[in-house]
Amino acid sequence: MAIENVAVTGGNGKIGEAIIKHLNEHGYYTINIARGKQREDVSDEYRTTDLLDAGEVYGSIARSDADAIIHMGTIPWPTEHPGYVTYESNVMSSYHILEAAHELGLESIVLASSINVLGCAYQDAPVEVFSLPMDEEHPVTPRDPYAMAKHAIEITADGFGRLPDTPQIASLRYPWVATEDEMRETFVEKPRDLEGLREAWHHTTRDVLFSYLHIDDGAEVARLAMEADFDGHERFWTVAADTTAEEPSGVILEEYYPGAEVREEISGTESLISIDKAREMLDWEPTRSWRDL
Repeated sequence: MAIENVAVTGGNGKIGEAIIKHLNEHGYYTINIARGKQREDVSDEYRTTDLLDAGEVYGSIARSDADAIIHMGTIPWPTEHPGYVTYESNVMSSYHILEAAHELGLESIVLASSINVLGCAYQDAPVEVFSLPMDEEHPVTPRDPYAMAKHAIEITADGFGRLPDTPQIASLRYPWVATEDEMRETFVEKPRDLEGLREAWHHTTRDVLFSYLHIDDGAEVARLAMEADFDGHERFWTVAADTTAEEPSGVILEEYYPGAEVREEISGTESLISIDKAREMLDWEPTRSWRDL
């Protein structure tokens, strides 16, 4: 069955709205499923839905007549909520989406995972990096509620992916997804050499492996993951092709990850995270860089 109608949860948010706009540009009919009042003007339909209510989620997806769903309606950072609220929101909303999509026979599910599945930006202990470039097989060591929730989402998707007649499920491990204005302010207008990195916003440095993603590339990979053809559940690193540092990646390796096994050469300012799986299975290539601004 061809995908025509796409539900996007959290379409009121920054990346959710960008995904809806991108889908519209590619001929899809879009339904924004989100809490509260509509705060965007790009979707074709809007359905006010409490994503922590299983019945509301099922009803909204069913009434939308969606063929696929892209789930971005999660808490994007945990600093403004108690830990249990962050965990419940991210894990249970994803469970409700997976269950409803499976029961309704949707074609495809895309979930918002995160680089924080590693245990990165919101815990005191530094992220454990064993080998580089990092791929989807690298161990994850989450310790905080946000990271544990992202890990739990992926494990839950594994389980749904084993069910017969399940939709295909893609978990996208996004880093910080930034607009051009945000990238200009964070990267272009501030030093990104070794000295500058010591004072830089930590969400763009060592514990996130100097990763980021332009919002347009983030929207595109969500569409491509929805359109792809594979069985079960797959995880994908979805980061920019380069780092957030001015220094060559080799210098960054020596400075920040001296104990990591270097499995293959990382040249120039190439990303420390491998996106080969997304390239091969989703036919995705991030094309936007802060260096071009």
